[in-house]
Amino acid sequence: MKREPLVKAQDLTKRFGDFVAVDHVSFEIYPGEVVGYLGPNGSGKTTTIRMLLGLLMPSEGEAWVLGYRVRTQAEAIRPRVGYMSQKFALYDELTVWENLTFYAGVYGVTERRRIEEVAHALGLWPIRNLRAGALPTGWRQRLALGTAVLHKPRLLFLDEPTSGVDPPTRRAFWDLIYTLVEGGITVFVTTHYMDEAEYCHRVGIMHQGRLMAMDTPSRLKETALPGRIWDVWARPLVQAREALARHPEVLRAVLSRDHLRALTRPGLTAAGLRRWLRAQGLTVSRIQEAEPSLEDVFLALAGTRLEAS
Repeated sequence: MKREPLVKAQDLTKRFGDFVAVDHVSFEIYPGEVVGYLGPNGSGKTTTIRMLLGLLMPSEGEAWVLGYRVRTQAEAIRPRVGYMSQKFALYDELTVWENLTFYAGVYGVTERRRIEEVAHALGLWPIRNLRAGALPTGWRQRLALGTAVLHKPRLLFLDEPTSGVDPPTRRAFWDLIYTLVEGGITVFVTTHYMDEAEYCHRVGIMHQGRLMAMDTPSRLKETALPGRIWDVWARPLVQAREALARHPEVLRAVLSRDHLRALTRPGLTAAGLRRWLRAQGLTVSRIQEAEPSLEDVFLALAGTRLEAS
Protein backbone atom coordinates (compact mmCIF):
# COMPACT_ATOMS: atom_id res chain seq x y z
CA MET A 1 0.00 0.00 0.00
CA LYS A 2 1.37 3.39 -0.98
CA ARG A 3 1.97 5.73 1.95
CA GLU A 4 0.35 9.15 1.76
CA PRO A 5 2.68 12.06 2.56
CA LEU A 6 1.95 14.33 5.51
CA VAL A 7 3.58 17.20 3.62
CA LYS A 8 3.73 17.74 -0.11
CA ALA A 9 5.39 20.79 -1.66
CA GLN A 10 5.15 21.25 -5.42
CA ASP A 11 7.21 24.01 -7.09
CA LEU A 12 6.83 26.10 -3.94
CA THR A 13 8.15 29.60 -4.60
CA LYS A 14 8.30 32.83 -2.61
CA ARG A 15 9.40 36.20 -3.95
CA PHE A 16 9.91 39.42 -2.05
CA GLY A 17 10.02 41.98 -4.82
CA ASP A 18 12.85 40.93 -7.13
CA PHE A 19 14.40 38.65 -4.52
CA VAL A 20 13.54 34.94 -4.79
CA ALA A 21 13.72 33.50 -1.27
CA VAL A 22 12.43 30.02 -2.22
CA ASP A 23 12.72 28.91 -5.82
CA HIS A 24 10.44 26.11 -7.09
CA VAL A 25 11.00 23.68 -4.22
CA SER A 26 9.35 20.24 -4.34
CA PHE A 27 9.48 17.46 -1.74
CA GLU A 28 7.35 15.13 0.37
CA ILE A 29 7.49 14.09 4.05
CA TYR A 30 6.08 10.74 5.17
CA PRO A 31 4.78 9.55 8.57
CA GLY A 32 7.49 8.62 11.09
CA GLU A 33 10.28 10.49 9.34
CA VAL A 34 12.76 13.01 10.68
CA VAL A 35 13.49 15.19 7.66
CA GLY A 36 16.26 17.74 7.93
CA TYR A 37 16.42 20.93 5.89
CA LEU A 38 20.09 21.87 5.80
CA GLY A 39 21.58 25.14 4.66
CA PRO A 40 23.20 28.39 5.77
CA ASN A 41 21.25 31.33 7.12
CA GLY A 42 19.36 33.04 4.31
CA SER A 43 19.03 29.93 2.15
CA GLY A 44 15.22 29.84 2.36
CA LYS A 45 14.64 27.34 5.16
CA THR A 46 12.48 29.50 7.43
CA THR A 47 10.53 30.92 4.48
CA THR A 48 9.67 27.36 3.42
CA ILE A 49 8.34 26.51 6.89
CA ARG A 50 6.32 29.72 7.07
CA MET A 51 4.67 28.89 3.75
CA LEU A 52 3.87 25.34 4.90
CA LEU A 53 2.23 26.79 8.02
CA GLY A 54 0.21 29.26 5.96
CA LEU A 55 1.95 32.23 7.57
CA LEU A 56 3.23 33.32 4.15
CA MET A 57 1.38 32.79 0.89
CA PRO A 58 3.42 31.24 -1.94
CA SER A 59 4.14 33.38 -4.98
CA GLU A 60 3.92 30.23 -7.09
CA GLY A 61 3.37 26.54 -6.55
CA GLU A 62 1.27 24.56 -4.11
CA ALA A 63 1.66 22.75 -0.80
CA TRP A 64 -0.49 20.44 1.29
CA VAL A 65 0.02 19.71 5.00
CA LEU A 66 -1.94 16.87 6.63
CA GLY A 67 -4.12 16.89 3.52
CA TYR A 68 -4.97 20.60 3.78
CA ARG A 69 -4.05 23.09 1.05
CA VAL A 70 -1.92 25.87 2.49
CA ARG A 71 -3.37 28.54 0.20
CA THR A 72 -6.97 28.05 1.29
CA GLN A 73 -6.97 25.94 4.48
CA ALA A 74 -4.16 27.36 6.61
CA GLU A 75 -6.47 27.86 9.59
CA ALA A 76 -7.10 24.10 9.65
CA ILE A 77 -3.37 23.30 9.55
CA ARG A 78 -2.02 25.34 12.45
CA PRO A 79 -3.99 23.72 15.31
CA ARG A 80 -2.97 20.28 14.07
CA VAL A 81 0.80 20.78 13.93
CA GLY A 82 3.48 21.81 16.41
CA TYR A 83 5.80 24.72 15.63
CA MET A 84 8.94 25.79 17.44
CA SER A 85 10.32 28.98 15.91
CA GLN A 86 13.89 30.28 15.98
CA LYS A 87 12.99 32.74 18.72
CA PHE A 88 11.25 30.77 21.44
CA ALA A 89 7.88 32.36 22.20
CA LEU A 90 8.06 32.03 25.99
CA TYR A 91 6.85 34.34 28.74
CA ASP A 92 9.93 35.09 30.82
CA GLU A 93 8.00 36.35 33.85
CA LEU A 94 6.01 33.09 34.09
CA THR A 95 7.33 29.85 35.53
CA VAL A 96 7.94 26.73 33.48
CA TRP A 97 4.65 25.28 34.71
CA GLU A 98 2.74 28.50 34.00
CA ASN A 99 4.12 28.63 30.44
CA LEU A 100 3.04 25.03 29.84
CA THR A 101 -0.39 25.71 31.33
CA PHE A 102 -0.85 28.85 29.23
CA TYR A 103 -0.01 27.10 25.95
CA ALA A 104 -2.14 24.14 26.89
CA GLY A 105 -5.07 26.54 27.12
CA VAL A 106 -4.21 28.07 23.75
CA TYR A 107 -4.43 24.60 22.19
CA GLY A 108 -7.57 23.69 24.12
CA VAL A 109 -5.80 21.12 26.31
CA THR A 110 -7.58 21.05 29.66
CA GLU A 111 -6.19 17.88 31.26
CA ARG A 112 -3.56 18.52 33.91
CA ARG A 113 -2.31 14.99 33.30
CA ARG A 114 -1.17 15.92 29.78
CA ILE A 115 0.82 18.90 31.06
CA GLU A 116 2.46 16.70 33.70
CA GLU A 117 3.20 14.07 31.05
CA VAL A 118 5.05 16.59 28.87
CA ALA A 119 6.91 18.07 31.84
CA HIS A 120 8.16 14.63 32.87
CA ALA A 121 9.00 13.49 29.33
CA LEU A 122 11.18 16.55 28.66
CA GLY A 123 12.81 16.64 32.09
CA LEU A 124 11.04 19.87 33.08
CA TRP A 125 9.27 18.58 36.18
CA PRO A 126 12.12 19.34 38.66
CA ILE A 127 12.34 22.95 37.43
CA ARG A 128 8.61 23.55 36.96
CA ASN A 129 8.54 26.40 39.50
CA LEU A 130 11.47 28.36 38.04
CA ARG A 131 10.88 31.47 35.95
CA ALA A 132 11.42 30.89 32.25
CA GLY A 133 13.55 34.04 32.02
CA ALA A 134 16.04 32.59 34.50
CA LEU A 135 16.64 29.37 32.56
CA PRO A 136 19.79 28.64 30.53
CA THR A 137 19.27 28.43 26.76
CA GLY A 138 19.20 24.63 26.71
CA TRP A 139 16.35 24.48 29.24
CA ARG A 140 14.43 27.25 27.49
CA GLN A 141 14.79 25.16 24.36
CA ARG A 142 13.23 22.16 26.13
CA LEU A 143 10.41 24.30 27.45
CA ALA A 144 9.69 25.70 23.97
CA LEU A 145 9.57 22.16 22.64
CA GLY A 146 7.16 21.23 25.41
CA THR A 147 4.79 24.05 24.50
CA ALA A 148 4.81 22.85 20.87
CA VAL A 149 3.76 19.26 21.62
CA LEU A 150 1.15 19.70 24.37
CA HIS A 151 -1.72 19.10 21.94
CA LYS A 152 -0.20 15.84 20.57
CA PRO A 153 0.44 17.03 17.00
CA ARG A 154 1.11 14.44 14.30
CA LEU A 155 3.63 16.76 12.67
CA LEU A 156 6.24 18.98 14.31
CA PHE A 157 8.08 21.87 12.61
CA LEU A 158 11.36 22.85 14.31
CA ASP A 159 13.09 25.93 12.91
CA GLU A 160 16.78 26.05 13.91
CA PRO A 161 15.89 24.64 17.35
CA THR A 162 19.50 24.18 18.51
CA SER A 163 20.98 27.45 17.29
CA GLY A 164 23.31 28.99 19.84
CA VAL A 165 23.69 26.04 22.20
CA ASP A 166 26.75 23.90 22.89
CA PRO A 167 27.30 20.46 21.25
CA PRO A 168 26.34 18.34 24.32
CA THR A 169 23.06 20.28 24.66
CA ARG A 170 22.38 19.88 20.96
CA ARG A 171 22.93 16.11 21.24
CA ALA A 172 20.55 15.92 24.22
CA PHE A 173 17.92 17.83 22.27
CA TRP A 174 18.15 15.34 19.40
CA ASP A 175 17.60 12.55 21.89
CA LEU A 176 14.36 14.31 22.83
CA ILE A 177 13.37 14.58 19.17
CA TYR A 178 13.70 10.83 18.73
CA THR A 179 11.74 10.21 21.91
CA LEU A 180 8.90 12.18 20.32
CA VAL A 181 9.26 10.28 17.04
CA GLU A 182 8.95 6.99 18.91
CA GLY A 183 5.67 8.35 20.25
CA GLY A 184 4.32 8.84 16.72
CA ILE A 185 5.34 12.39 15.76
CA THR A 186 6.83 13.22 12.36
CA VAL A 187 9.48 15.96 12.41
CA PHE A 188 10.62 18.54 9.86
CA VAL A 189 13.67 20.37 11.24
CA THR A 190 15.84 23.12 9.78
CA THR A 191 19.47 23.46 10.74
CA HIS A 192 22.76 24.93 9.57
CA TYR A 193 24.77 22.38 11.58
CA MET A 194 26.15 19.74 9.22
CA ASP A 195 26.62 17.17 11.99
CA GLU A 196 22.96 17.43 13.03
CA ALA A 197 21.80 16.48 9.55
CA GLU A 198 23.42 13.07 10.10
CA TYR A 199 20.68 12.32 12.66
CA CYS A 200 17.92 12.69 10.05
CA HIS A 201 16.29 9.94 8.01
CA ARG A 202 16.44 12.21 4.96
CA VAL A 203 18.14 15.54 4.35
CA GLY A 204 17.26 18.33 1.94
CA ILE A 205 20.15 20.64 1.08
CA MET A 206 19.19 24.27 0.46
CA HIS A 207 21.33 26.91 -1.19
CA GLN A 208 20.23 30.34 -2.42
CA GLY A 209 16.56 29.35 -2.27
CA ARG A 210 16.98 26.13 -4.28
CA LEU A 211 16.58 22.58 -2.98
CA MET A 212 19.66 21.02 -4.55
CA ALA A 213 19.11 17.45 -3.33
CA MET A 214 17.06 15.44 -0.84
CA ASP A 215 17.90 11.88 0.19
CA THR A 216 19.29 9.85 3.07
CA PRO A 217 22.69 11.06 4.34
CA SER A 218 24.38 7.90 3.09
CA ARG A 219 22.84 8.16 -0.38
CA LEU A 220 23.80 11.83 -0.68
CA LYS A 221 27.42 10.94 0.09
CA GLU A 222 27.33 8.15 -2.49
CA THR A 223 25.70 10.09 -5.33
CA ALA A 224 26.29 13.83 -4.92
CA LEU A 225 30.10 13.91 -4.99
CA PRO A 226 31.82 13.94 -8.39
CA GLY A 227 35.04 12.37 -7.11
CA ARG A 228 37.12 11.42 -4.06
CA ILE A 229 37.80 13.18 -0.75
CA TRP A 230 41.34 13.44 0.63
CA ASP A 231 42.76 14.67 3.93
CA VAL A 232 46.13 16.29 3.26
CA TRP A 233 48.77 17.24 5.82
CA ALA A 234 51.26 19.60 4.16
CA ARG A 235 53.24 22.69 5.13
CA PRO A 236 53.07 25.63 4.83
CA LEU A 237 49.32 25.15 5.06
CA VAL A 238 48.09 28.21 3.15
CA GLN A 239 50.56 27.71 0.31
CA ALA A 240 49.59 24.03 0.16
CA ARG A 241 45.93 24.95 -0.23
CA GLU A 242 46.78 27.36 -3.04
CA ALA A 243 48.89 24.69 -4.74
CA LEU A 244 46.08 22.13 -4.53
CA ALA A 245 43.63 24.64 -5.96
CA ARG A 246 45.89 25.03 -9.01
CA HIS A 247 45.88 21.30 -9.79
CA PRO A 248 43.62 20.66 -12.81
CA GLU A 249 42.13 17.51 -11.20
CA VAL A 250 41.37 19.15 -7.82
CA LEU A 251 37.81 20.44 -7.70
CA ARG A 252 38.00 22.06 -4.28
CA ALA A 253 40.55 22.47 -1.47
CA VAL A 254 39.62 23.91 1.92
CA LEU A 255 41.16 24.26 5.36
CA SER A 256 39.99 21.66 7.91
CA ARG A 257 41.44 22.38 11.34
CA ASP A 258 45.17 21.48 11.12
CA HIS A 259 45.11 20.07 7.58
CA LEU A 260 43.50 20.40 4.16
CA ARG A 261 40.51 18.61 2.68
CA ALA A 262 40.41 18.18 -1.07
CA LEU A 263 37.77 16.99 -3.51
CA THR A 264 39.36 15.55 -6.64
CA ARG A 265 38.31 13.86 -9.84
CA PRO A 266 38.13 10.06 -9.51
CA GLY A 267 41.42 9.28 -11.30
CA LEU A 268 43.73 11.27 -9.04
CA THR A 269 45.72 9.23 -6.48
CA ALA A 270 47.50 10.04 -3.22
CA ALA A 271 50.82 9.56 -4.99
CA GLY A 272 49.78 12.05 -7.66
CA LEU A 273 48.81 14.62 -5.05
CA ARG A 274 52.06 14.09 -3.18
CA ARG A 275 54.19 14.55 -6.32
CA TRP A 276 52.32 17.73 -7.21
CA LEU A 277 52.76 19.30 -3.78
CA ARG A 278 56.43 18.35 -3.51
CA ALA A 279 57.05 19.81 -6.96
CA GLN A 280 55.77 23.12 -5.55
CA GLY A 281 58.43 22.98 -2.82
CA LEU A 282 56.01 21.95 -0.05
CA THR A 283 56.52 19.45 2.76
CA VAL A 284 53.98 16.60 2.73
CA SER A 285 53.67 14.48 5.87
CA ARG A 286 50.53 12.48 5.09
CA ILE A 287 47.73 12.08 2.52
CA GLN A 288 44.82 9.70 3.07
CA GLU A 289 41.47 9.13 1.42
CA ALA A 290 38.63 10.26 3.69
CA GLU A 291 35.02 9.30 4.25
CA PRO A 292 32.75 11.96 2.72
CA SER A 293 30.73 14.14 5.09
CA LEU A 294 27.56 16.12 4.50
CA GLU A 295 29.71 19.24 4.56
CA ASP A 296 31.60 17.83 1.56
CA VAL A 297 28.26 17.15 -0.14
CA PHE A 298 27.01 20.66 0.57
CA LEU A 299 30.19 22.31 -0.73
CA ALA A 300 30.11 20.18 -3.87
CA LEU A 301 26.44 20.94 -4.58
CA ALA A 302 26.75 24.63 -3.72
CA GLY A 303 29.79 24.91 -5.95
CA THR A 304 27.91 23.27 -8.82
CA ARG A 305 25.02 25.67 -8.32
CA LEU A 306 27.33 28.70 -8.27
CA GLU A 307 29.13 27.56 -11.41
CA ALA A 308 25.82 27.02 -13.19
CA SER A 309 24.33 30.37 -12.24
